[in-house]
Amino acid sequence: MPVVPMKELLDRALADRYGVPAFNIVNDLSIEAVLAAAVEERSPVILQTSVKTVRMYGRRQLADIFRTLVEDVAVPVTLHLDHCPDRSVISDCLEGGWNSVLFDAHELDVAENLRQTTEVVAEARSRGAHVEGEIEGIQGVEDGLGSDDASVVQTLEVAVDFIRRTGVDCFAPAIGNAHGQYTAAPVLDHQRVSDLVQATGVPMALHGGTGLSAEQFQDLIARGCAKVNISTALKQVYMQSSLEFLRGAEAQGKWDPPSLFTHQRTAVMSMAQEHMRTFGSSGRAW
Repeated sequence: MPVVPMKELLDRALADRYGVPAFNIVNDLSIEAVLAAAVEERSPVILQTSVKTVRMYGRRQLADIFRTLVEDVAVPVTLHLDHCPDRSVISDCLEGGWNSVLFDAHELDVAENLRQTTEVVAEARSRGAHVEGEIEGIQGVEDGLGSDDASVVQTLEVAVDFIRRTGVDCFAPAIGNAHGQYTAAPVLDHQRVSDLVQATGVPMALHGGTGLSAEQFQDLIARGCAKVNISTALKQVYMQSSLEFLRGAEAQGKWDPPSLFTHQRTAVMSMAQEHMRTFGSSGRAW
């Protein structure tokens, strides 16, 4: 199946109230493992790249890896640029074939954020791509971006006006969620998701998904969180599986990289499948 526009994935998910998992991949192995999980589960999936990952690989090489690995994948896939405050990186990724971008301008005042996001939406539209917007920072640092300080939450009226005037295809609200591992059970403003969807009809993106319970996920998805981000869980399982395998290799004195890669792939694939089942996206491929 060819790569599918993000809007198509999310509009279907919003209509049928399931969540499309959006995994922050870190390399070719994690891309392949997530895609294998999606094929196994018959789930649509979003592959997200952080600015850090784009810069590490280089835009062209990362895009080539993505295109090669999705070529024969028979489920809907979208390539998304996660939290990016840098307009030049956004332009570069849109030129390189990314299907959607999150322009993270929450540190700007709302008026300037709105002005620049409107420009990003126009640029994306000219390339057949889509835009996720936000006006409030999601607490926590991820891939060197963000802050551990809680962001000011705007009123419902301000958020609705931003969504309508910019024309974003997806919106990431602050509802008490946070990037990284939660140190205590988060208190989430579930009603804000319902209110925003009811007022705009636009799918919401849930950030800071790692560590939420299945019940929290499913309630927020039912309210309109059609895109659900998973970053920390992938990094954690990737590195923990590596550590587990390498400790065993050291104890046995056996050093076989292909076996390590298989172990990592299995762990990432299992993690991804678990989230797909929880989000209700399994069996939703078309």
